[in-house]
Amino acid sequence: MKNQVSVLVCCFFPPFILALSCGCNQANSTAEKKETAQVIAKVLPEVKPSAQPIDTAAYNKKMIALSNNDSTGKWPVKAPYPLAGALLPYNRIVAYYGNLYSKRMGALGEFPREEMLKKLLEEVAKWQAADTTVKVIPALHYIASTAQAAPGKDNKHRMRMPSSQIDTIMNWAKPINALVFLDIQVGHSSVKEEVPSLEKYLKLPNVHLGIDPEFSLKNGEIPGRKIGSFNAEDINDAIDYLADIVRKNNLTPKILVVHRFTQGMVTGFERIKKVPEVQVVMDMDGFGDKILKRSTYLRYIFKEPVQFTGFKLFYKNDTKPNTSGMYTPEELLKFTPKPIYIQYQ
Repeated sequence: MKNQVSVLVCCFFPPFILALSCGCNQANSTAEKKETAQVIAKVLPEVKPSAQPIDTAAYNKKMIALSNNDSTGKWPVKAPYPLAGALLPYNRIVAYYGNLYSKRMGALGEFPREEMLKKLLEEVAKWQAADTTVKVIPALHYIASTAQAAPGKDNKHRMRMPSSQIDTIMNWAKPINALVFLDIQVGHSSVKEEVPSLEKYLKLPNVHLGIDPEFSLKNGEIPGRKIGSFNAEDINDAIDYLADIVRKNNLTPKILVVHRFTQGMVTGFERIKKVPEVQVVMDMDGFGDKILKRSTYLRYIFKEPVQFTGFKLFYKNDTKPNTSGMYTPEELLKFTPKPIYIQYQ
């Protein structure tokens, strides 16, 4: 059945956009900075991972609550208990997504830094008010490798962002105690080839990974002209790499976010590994009317359980004329299972 949610075909950007300024480093007024600092102080105590082993009874209780009284037996998913210090299901993550070279790819790159951080923290506060049983923490979800229409020097149809840009995101995350997610659009490359390029960042305790099947084109198609796909083996390549980093560096579990909004974007979901070192979030991507987004969540996220779930919200595309508007936290908390990762674009 063809997916009814509008397809994201404009997430990649051609090389010429690299010459444009996104305005993210614009000077901000003293008043804006002071207001942001006040919001930070109000809602964001620092998250310190626990070194204590998982309390399995407490973990089970959290997972059952997250399943929202599912009666099908699909949720919560059976999986090994995570290592000590796991963020999920004890925290809900609210992230801003984007790239600093483009205002069109999401809120992270659309607004000047202080304004962006203030808006993010306002969303964090809304989610915390909607569900006081789960601590809400902010994240910056940065597209670190972008699919490209042009093949590039190595014919991979992807462009890796410079370390200076990732370092900027890392610095922006510090004052609000935010997590950082580095997202990969592989183009004609592969997960196995692209993830190691981010190893120096993934070794850090607050850095996690996102991978986007939409832009994985295995048969030579141009990114953006066709929706791509990951099979379980592609996703397991990311899981294996993250698990190895966790073991070698004595880290708390990493989170892997996998975007999805069609049946074909992820194949072999039942073969995706579940390991104590990695927590996998299947993120419901795609934009459109509320009823269509809910239908997509039910068909591809609920019916094909992996471990945890996420939901993506679009400030512009979910609020176009003749649509029912963007989901509120209160509405999404009625979903089964409740999404634990929320992303705003």
